[in-house]
Amino acid sequence: MSSIFAIPRLSTWGFPVILTGAMLLVSLAGCSTQQAAEPVDVKRSAAARSNVATPERLSYAALDRLRHRVVYDGRYIPISYPNGDVPSNVGVCTDTVIRSYRKLGIDLQRLVHEDMSRNFHAYPNLTKWGLSRPDPNIDHRRVHNLKAFFTRHGARLPVTGNPADYRPGDLVTWSLGGDQEHIGIVVNRKSSADPSRHLIVHNIDSGDKIEDVLFQMPITGHYRYFPGNARLKYVSAN
Repeated sequence: MSSIFAIPRLSTWGFPVILTGAMLLVSLAGCSTQQAAEPVDVKRSAAARSNVATPERLSYAALDRLRHRVVYDGRYIPISYPNGDVPSNVGVCTDTVIRSYRKLGIDLQRLVHEDMSRNFHAYPNLTKWGLSRPDPNIDHRRVHNLKAFFTRHGARLPVTGNPADYRPGDLVTWSLGGDQEHIGIVVNRKSSADPSRHLIVHNIDSGDKIEDVLFQMPITGHYRYFPGNARLKYVSAN
């Protein structure tokens, strides 16, 4: 596991265990009984085929990620700019989000880099990163930076325990312990255990999956980001 992201690879689901050195092993209580990933119907409606960024389109784009085989790999990899990407067969949680938005024609690599170049000190700079300037190879692939970007340019929404507050197309971040965070996309599929709760498309250790994990980890952030869609009303948390 690379120390660039220091996001754990999980071989089993259980209760949180040990943080040793640079390796953090994180588990999700109760996930051994979570809804298994099944073949997902990703047939698009007319709205999902539009050229406007909408929750439905982002949900579809996230579901489409399930068609791709991805190995969890957090190495630092130099990439082109703009619209750069690591090899299509590898990725981490942020790459699921980046690739989903790219299907909507939105390049988070360019958008995050441009905003960080203008407002570098508005973004977190963890000691372990040791950055003195933006790095378009990696900045958009870090959860902390995406949280800052979505707060600045989208909507930061309340974190609640009510599943109805988390809608398809929303972005959720979770704590994995220490300064490690994870991100996923709420999609238009419901939990079989609780039909009021939507499922999440994410990559926590073994590629893009759809799972019932919304409340399985401590939530640290809740966001909506649909640039160019004036019809969507952003309501941010106070």
